[in-house]
Amino acid sequence: MSNAIKAHRPADATLTREGGSKGFQIDRLRRSFPAVFLAVLIVVFTMMSPRFLSLDNLSTVLEQGTVLLVTALGASFIIMAGSIDISVGAIVAVSALVAAMTSDTLGAFAIIPAVAVGALCGCFNGLLLAVGKVPSFVATLGTQVVYRGLVLYFTRGAPVEIQDEGFLAAYSNVSYGIPHTVMIGLALAIVAWAIFRFTVFGREVLAIGGGERVSILTGIAVTRVKITMFLLLGALCGMAGLLQGARTMAATSQLGLGLELDVIASVVVGGTPLTGGLGSITNTFLGVLIVTLLSNGMNMSGVDPYLQNIIKGVVLIVAVYINIDRKKIGIIK
Repeated sequence: MSNAIKAHRPADATLTREGGSKGFQIDRLRRSFPAVFLAVLIVVFTMMSPRFLSLDNLSTVLEQGTVLLVTALGASFIIMAGSIDISVGAIVAVSALVAAMTSDTLGAFAIIPAVAVGALCGCFNGLLLAVGKVPSFVATLGTQVVYRGLVLYFTRGAPVEIQDEGFLAAYSNVSYGIPHTVMIGLALAIVAWAIFRFTVFGREVLAIGGGERVSILTGIAVTRVKITMFLLLGALCGMAGLLQGARTMAATSQLGLGLELDVIASVVVGGTPLTGGLGSITNTFLGVLIVTLLSNGMNMSGVDPYLQNIIKGVVLIVAVYINIDRKKIGIIK
């Protein structure tokens, strides 16, 4: 009996090593998938349209993706904590409206009321969730309608133009070939990465997403963390509204419409599951690039506009299916 066991041990050990090696390779491939997928998109669209890699188009891509990036940075914390916010587009619109209405008197300092209003909207969402115990989807569904209604009420459907030279010089100009909006977006990405990587708050967000009851037992102030992360998202939405207003030189009632879908897609394509507990700011950045390049590349390549949404949806589904590690998620909801 002992000889038989000894005879089988080397084979079992070999199988274990092979299985472990295979699992490691799969995990490594999954972690690198957003970067690989992004590279594939660049190669494919470059072959379809030589103008895709031109400096003018790359500058356009950066400008188009800035608002999405700034908003997705805040949404990353929400989704990593296992919650969701579908009012981000409406908060961006409200903030852009406030920036436009105050730009004539405050100039570049219109950033203060814009970010403050965004933070206030986010804080209200957080209170509904953390204190009112309203599920995040339902709470933000209701506030989305309220915030969008406020924009419609004050604009009456007409755009509010931004004409102040100081405001436009601060946020719309170009320095060293890079638009100011892009500089601000990249700076905010670095700040968000540092918050997630080096602060207790970032670790608490992941802990709550991994298990809220366990987080409470370990002493994490879950209510405070939830309100803080929604306030952070609101402030970033306020900044995104300001940047979008500077880019279009106006605030409209339709601004930010449908933005929440692209935000969620960017975060999830980057590898953050909607169930929470996993994710990173770096992958969100890659997810934003994927979503932005996908839309821009199809336009540059002359893809039928009526097919673009179908292609975009299929590509995103495939990307999410491959990218998410289901073994680490637990229960799929």
